[in-house]
Amino acid sequence: MKILHIDSSVLGDASVSRQLTKATVDGWRARYPQAELVYRDLDAAPPEHLSGERAAVVKFGKDADLTGPQAEERVLVDAIVGEFLSADVVVIGAPMYNFSVPTQLKAWIDRLAQAGRTFRYTEKGPIGLAGGRKVVIVSSRGGVYTAGLEALDHQEAYLRTILGFLGVTEIDFVRAEGLAMGPEHRDRAVAEAHLQAKASSGLVEAA
Repeated sequence: MKILHIDSSVLGDASVSRQLTKATVDGWRARYPQAELVYRDLDAAPPEHLSGERAAVVKFGKDADLTGPQAEERVLVDAIVGEFLSADVVVIGAPMYNFSVPTQLKAWIDRLAQAGRTFRYTEKGPIGLAGGRKVVIVSSRGGVYTAGLEALDHQEAYLRTILGFLGVTEIDFVRAEGLAMGPEHRDRAVAEAHLQAKASSGLVEAA
């Protein structure tokens, strides 16, 4: 068993998503004490946003042809794809920033989506190659987007779409909503999300 833990919040210890990804990973490790854990903090070590130079790395076949940034890019892509494909469970901390995901998380996804490695195109359309693992999305949002504001949700909807494109069909959400709607609502949402975190690993039955 291998667990990949991804955090993307920029709020450090004040981050609800970081608190909940830890709880989620702790639940999985309690169930599988021998599990190997790989951790990537996208705020502490953010991937560079894609540039023309970095994106061109896929066109080069030999390391000798690469510029310095392109060589770095190849190492980064290999690491990100390798970590994901070798994991049995992937826990992704994904707070909502301006109706979408943090730019650091988007930069990570841009490296994960690699033609020929995590998906491929065929005459009948794209086929995902990265299935066979469970992904738990830890979602934190200031408002409530599951009750009438679904059209504004470009966070969970995007993650479900891109992971599905890559072939991932087993996706759970640990969701803390309404965090900006007052202390009572926040405390209740976080408490409920902790129960969801335990349920995602099978430590308790989902309500």
